[in-house]
Amino acid sequence: MTTVEDRIARIALTWLTEPGTWTVHRLVDQLGPAATLELLRDGGAPDEPLRATVAARAGAGDPRAVAEKALARADRLGARLVTPSDPEWPTQVGDLRRLALAGSGRRVDRDTAPPLCFWVRGAWPLAEALDRSVAVVGARAATGYGVHVATDLGYGLAERGWTVVSGGAFGIDAAAHRGTLTAGGVTVAVLACGVDRPYPVGNTALFDRIAETGLLISEWLPGAEPFRPRFLIRNRVIAAATRGSVLVEASARSGATQTLRRAAGLRRPAMVVPGPVTSALSVGAHELLREEPHTRLVTGVAHVLEEVGRIGSDLAPPARGPERPTDHLDDEATMLLESMPRRGVTGLDAIAARAGVAARTALRKLALLEQLGMVVRRAEGYALAPPVTRR
Repeated sequence: MTTVEDRIARIALTWLTEPGTWTVHRLVDQLGPAATLELLRDGGAPDEPLRATVAARAGAGDPRAVAEKALARADRLGARLVTPSDPEWPTQVGDLRRLALAGSGRRVDRDTAPPLCFWVRGAWPLAEALDRSVAVVGARAATGYGVHVATDLGYGLAERGWTVVSGGAFGIDAAAHRGTLTAGGVTVAVLACGVDRPYPVGNTALFDRIAETGLLISEWLPGAEPFRPRFLIRNRVIAAATRGSVLVEASARSGATQTLRRAAGLRRPAMVVPGPVTSALSVGAHELLREEPHTRLVTGVAHVLEEVGRIGSDLAPPARGPERPTDHLDDEATMLLESMPRRGVTGLDAIAARAGVAARTALRKLALLEQLGMVVRRAEGYALAPPVTRR
């Protein structure tokens, strides 16, 4: 069981160093949170960039006092702190230990360590809400097409008992959240700021609805601001906490594509909804399909469930056009039907010769086609049945 001191230390470390910092995570594994906090406060960080960050933050206040103030603020707004030793901790985020992103020297792509703690606003137990969950993410400046698809995905997944996770932004995120809420389902917004100051402000009413029936979660202390790098840091949690991630529209530089790259790096299902090739908001999505060998194209809820559901279950039905009467004919009957002249009557031997089947087989198959109403028998042979006139 985590001690009060350890809980305070986890909050303080998150404030001092930003979530996802690998050096801090390894120290916590080795020394524990309280001892790590003491080490950093005493200037013992193992690398210079971390020492500079700690010194700058510590100059703004005592880390423990900041943590205690954050707990009091969370208590007033009805939020709670969840740590790895709590029963509701989502253990799947620990898979971030094996995430390695190649080809980037940016800190947000290097520091992808598991969270030290979560702030949670809402009644659902965090682990339970995320157990059967799918992320739906995408462009803020979404098109009508993208909003329609995201809303349908949110609604359809909720109908089937899945939690929908997104980032609470305008566009695709908000559409996915709203679709889920309309279906009476559970949705989780993973924020890049405090759970008491949702961003964007224009979605405040949406966040209030989510908190009533789902969850708002964040690694940052109540009151924390939504700085730009925090959105990319946050995206690793969306990818790791869910069973798979779906991208609906994204420009070439969209942050939402980074969620998919993190999901693919974790070997979680990374799914992309295709869009018009003439749309700038399809470029990022289509490039992922070209560049990431583990991404899959999906066009609706059935495809998503096939990727994230149980093996042998949740299979999407094959796509096919309307069923025709001829679909169930065998090869010989089909060839005989094709060999019939469009007009007039033809004898049995002539039809059999054109179809390349024996006369006896032709007689048997033509009798079947007659029963099915596809041919009619005349005194001088066989003819195609007249088309049915619909009134």
